[in-house]
Amino acid sequence: MVALLAERPMHGYEMISELAARTAGTWRPSPGSIYPILQTLREEGLVSVTEEEGKRSYSLTEAGRRSVTSSDAPSPWDEFEAPEDQGMDAVLEASTQLLGAVDQVILASTPEQKARVVELLSQTRGAVFAVLADGAPPRR
Repeated sequence: MVALLAERPMHGYEMISELAARTAGTWRPSPGSIYPILQTLREEGLVSVTEEEGKRSYSLTEAGRRSVTSSDAPSPWDEFEAPEDQGMDAVLEASTQLLGAVDQVILASTPEQKARVVELLSQTRGAVFAVLADGAPPRR
């Protein structure tokens, strides 16, 4: 928490969102774990709280800033590796869209159209495996 608050003051739920984003969703602490930690940091004099319009914003005190600068420890989110495959979401989205189109073929096409789609899907499957085989062209 202290490393996160070293960047700027935040609300508790904002910290939860930041931690989830920085760890690609791997670490999403619950409010039941965040707020007791913030309370402890407050009791230790490392964090102060301001309240505006019913929302509490947490920021580091001078002692809190000193504790961050004196520590050589990496930020907690640095322990989480970035996903190796940044394109995974795009591949999943494209395959979902393809399956949607195939559903339409199943529901509303002629036998000839279905046969053409089966051929296209077979070719596409071969092309996808070719990509995995370092771009070698698919066998026909």
